[in-house]
Amino acid sequence: MSKWVYRFGDGTAEGRADMKNLLGGKGANLAEMANLGLPVPPGFTVTTEVCTYYYANGNQYPSDLKDQVKAAMAEIERIIGAKFGDTANPLLVSVRSGARASMPGMMDTVLNLGLNDQTVEGLAKGSNDPRFAYDSYRRFIQMYSDVVLGVDHHHFEDILEEVKQDGDLRLDTDLSADDWKNVVARYKDKVAEELGKPFPQSVEDQLWGAVGAVFGSWMNNRAITYRRLHDIPAEWGTAVNIQAMVFGNMGDDCATGVAFTRNPSTGTKEFYGEFLVNAQGEDVVAGIRTPQYLTKQARTEAGATAPSMEEVMPAVFADLCAVRDRLEKHFADMQDLEFTVQQSKLWMLQTRSGKRTAAAALKIAVEMADEGLIDRKKAVTRVDPMALDQLLHPTLDPNAPRKTISRALPASPGAASGKVVFTAEDAESWAQRGEKVILVRVETSPEDIGGMHVAQGILTSRGGMTSHAAVVARGMGRPCVAGAGDLRIDTRGKQMVVRGETIKEGDVITLDGSTGEIMLGEVPTVQPELTGDFATLMGWVDEVRTLKVRANAETPLDARTARKFGAEGIGLCRTEHMFFDADRIVAVREMILAGDEAGRRAALAKILPFQKDDFVELFDIMQGLPVTIRLLDPPLHEFLPTSEAEMEEVAKAAGADLATLRARNAQLHEANPMLGHRGCRLGITYPEIYEMQARAIFLAAVEVSKKTGNPVMPEVMIPLVGTKKELDLMKDAVDRMAEEVFKEAGTRIDYMVGTMIELPRACLQAAQIAETASFFSFGTNDLTQTTLGMSRDDSGPFLEIYRQKGIYEHDPFASLDQEGVGEMIEIAVERGRKTRPDIKLGICGEHGGDPASIGFCQKVGLNYVSCSPYRVPIARLAAAQAALAQS
Repeated sequence: MSKWVYRFGDGTAEGRADMKNLLGGKGANLAEMANLGLPVPPGFTVTTEVCTYYYANGNQYPSDLKDQVKAAMAEIERIIGAKFGDTANPLLVSVRSGARASMPGMMDTVLNLGLNDQTVEGLAKGSNDPRFAYDSYRRFIQMYSDVVLGVDHHHFEDILEEVKQDGDLRLDTDLSADDWKNVVARYKDKVAEELGKPFPQSVEDQLWGAVGAVFGSWMNNRAITYRRLHDIPAEWGTAVNIQAMVFGNMGDDCATGVAFTRNPSTGTKEFYGEFLVNAQGEDVVAGIRTPQYLTKQARTEAGATAPSMEEVMPAVFADLCAVRDRLEKHFADMQDLEFTVQQSKLWMLQTRSGKRTAAAALKIAVEMADEGLIDRKKAVTRVDPMALDQLLHPTLDPNAPRKTISRALPASPGAASGKVVFTAEDAESWAQRGEKVILVRVETSPEDIGGMHVAQGILTSRGGMTSHAAVVARGMGRPCVAGAGDLRIDTRGKQMVVRGETIKEGDVITLDGSTGEIMLGEVPTVQPELTGDFATLMGWVDEVRTLKVRANAETPLDARTARKFGAEGIGLCRTEHMFFDADRIVAVREMILAGDEAGRRAALAKILPFQKDDFVELFDIMQGLPVTIRLLDPPLHEFLPTSEAEMEEVAKAAGADLATLRARNAQLHEANPMLGHRGCRLGITYPEIYEMQARAIFLAAVEVSKKTGNPVMPEVMIPLVGTKKELDLMKDAVDRMAEEVFKEAGTRIDYMVGTMIELPRACLQAAQIAETASFFSFGTNDLTQTTLGMSRDDSGPFLEIYRQKGIYEHDPFASLDQEGVGEMIEIAVERGRKTRPDIKLGICGEHGGDPASIGFCQKVGLNYVSCSPYRVPIARLAAAQAALAQS
C-alpha cells in the first residue's frame, strides 16, 4: 500500500526537511519544526504524489487515500482533545497548499474548516465567546465560498460593508456577536442565491471540497504564470497540509503575524515583521487593518504610535525571538515565519527560506559566511545570478507614483525616462542638444546603432527578448522594452497611440526594462550601488569557478564597463557596429557602390585608419587580455539606406548618381539575408574587405605592444564558416596581412585565427575545420536559428504557445536548447578536440549570459563564455555555481 499521508505534531513527525519533493516545502518544514520540539499545531500532509495521481487519473484520488486521511484526522483529535464535526467540542482545521518551491500567494488556503450551524454553537460555548465563534464562521463561509464554491469574495465584502455602515461601525473588531450572526445569515443567503443550493453543512464534504480546491489551484492561471516566470515544472505538483486551527482572534491575548529573521529588503540582521492583535492570518496581508511592528525599535524608527509586539506581549515576543534564533541557525538561512498567539501561547504555522532582494541576498550570504553559519562555497550558491541585474542597473524609485500605460517584454534591465523620438537621427541630434531621449521604433536595425547609443532607453513594438534591439541594448546597458504590440507607431507623423493615449515627439515617458512597463511622464530612479558585499562575494566566486568570462564589446565604453565588471577579455567584437559611425559610413557606402576591386580598395583605404584606431583603443583597455575580433558578418545591403530621402543624401555624399544607388540596392536585396551573402562569403567574394580588417588589427596590435611593452593577443574570427576550404582561404588572407605588417614593423606578435561555429554543417565537420582553426566560438544566436530552422525575430508570436504546450520548456533564444543545439555543440567539441586537443572553445551568443546555458558550457568543457558587459557578473556567479554543482 502506498503511503499518501504523513503526520506531524506533539513533538514528532513522520517527515523531515529534506523531503520537500514529497511533502512540499511547507509540509517538510512543519515536520522539521515538530521534530525540533517547537510549538506546531498537529496535522498531516497529503503528498505531492497524490496531486500527480489526481491529474493523471481524471481528478480522482487513490482508493486508499480517504482511510489514511481519516486515521490522521483521528490522531489530531487525540492530541487536541476535540472531534472533527462534534457539535459540543468541534475540531477545526486549516487546509493549505505547499509546493516544493515557495509560491507565495499563488494557490489557495481555507481556514476554520469544520464550522457549520451546529458546531459554531459548540465553539461559542466551549470558548465562552460567541463573538469569536461567529467571526470565525463568517471568515470560513467567505473563504470557502470564494476558494471552493467559486462565489466571488466581493459579494461578502459588500455585505460586511453594509452591516458596518448600518451600525455606524468602522473596524471589524467593533462588530458584536449579534452583528456577526447577522453577517453569517446574509453570507449564507448570498451563497444560496449565487449557487441555487445552501452552503455545505457536512464537515466531510467541506474537507474534501477544500482538498480538491488546493489541487485544482495548482493549475489556476496565476500559479501557471508564476511557475513559468520562475521555471517551476508543472509535474512537481503540490502537497496539501491539513492542520488543527489555532486562533489569533479570541481576544486581546491573541494575535497573528509574519516575521523574517533578517530584513528581506536590506539583509540587515534585525527581526523584521508585522502582527495584529485579535486577528487571523489573512488580516495581516489583506490591508483591512494596519499591522503593527514586531519590535519597539522598528516602531520608533517608523514614527508609529500603535505599540509593538515587544511592548504589548513581551513574554510571547521573547519566545518568538528564541524560535527565530533557533530556526535560522538550524536551516542556516534567513527564514520567513508565520505565527499565531492563542491566549498568550505561541504557535508556529510555517517557516521557509525568505524571499529577498538581490542586495539583501548578497548581504545575508556574506554575513552568514562571516558568522560561520555557512561556508563561502555555500554563500556563492545563495545568490540567484539573474537577481544581480537589480544591482547593476538603475531601478525605479519604489515609492514614486507612476502611470503605467502598457506592458511588454522586459528585454534589457534598468529604468530610464526621456523625451520620445522616433528615429535614430533625431535621437542623436536631440542628445547633442543635451536632451535625454527614449528611442521608439517599430523595430531597430544596425543602422539605428548611433541613436540607440545616445538614448536613455529603447522601446519597440516588434521583436522579442533576443531581437536586435534587445541584444544591442543589453550590450550597452540600456533599458529596453520590446514587442509592445499595442503601440501604433507613426514614424512620419512623429507620434504613437497606446490604448487610446496619443504620445507625440518630445513627450516624456519612462521605461522599466526589468518589468516591461511603459509609463507616462518621468518616474524618479535609484542608482545602483555595488557595495562591499558585492565585491566580497565576487571574490569568492572567482576562487571556485573554472570557466573564464569574457564580454561582447566593440566600443571603448563597452570594453571599460566589461573590465569594471571583471571580464577576462573580449569574446566577441562585432566590427560591423564600428562601420556605422558617422565619420566612416560614407566610405563604407562608397566601397559598396564601387564598380570594381580598385574602387573598393580605394574606399577601404579610407576606412583602414578608423578601424586601426578602434582596435588600438580596445587593446589598450584590455591590457593584454585576449580580444576576439569577428570580421565583417552582415550582408552589405544593411549599410545602405532604404528611404528615398536618405538615398539622395548618400548618393550625393558618395559622388554617385541616384539611379546607380537604386540599382545597387536592388542588386544586393536578398529574400533571406540571414542565410545569404554574409560572413565568410563576403570575405571570399570580396577578399579586400577582410584584408583591410586584418591589416588594421595587426597594425593596432603592433602599435600597442610597442607602446606599452605588454603582449597583445588578437584572436581573428572568421564568421559563418561551413567548410574547411572557406576557413583555409580566409586564414591564408589573414596570415598574409600579418606577415606584411610584421615585416614593415620589424617585430612579431602572437595571434590566433579561428571561426565562429554557427551552422550545423560546421558542427558536423568540426574535426576537419579544427585542422585550420585554433579556436571555436559558438555563435549560439545563429546556431539556434539554423538548427531549429526558426527566425528569432519572427518566432515571438508562436514561441509562447509552444512553451504553453510543452514543446519547448524555455525560449530557445534566451536559454540554450540543450537537447538539439546543445547536441550540435557537443559533437563539435568532441570532434574538434580529437583533431586539436588544445583547441580553445567558447560561446559568444546571448546564451553566454544565461545561467542555465552556462551550466551546460561547464558540463561540456568549454574554456569560456562571453556575454554583454552588464551580464559579466551574472556569468561569473553562474559559472561558479556550475563548477560547484559539478564538483
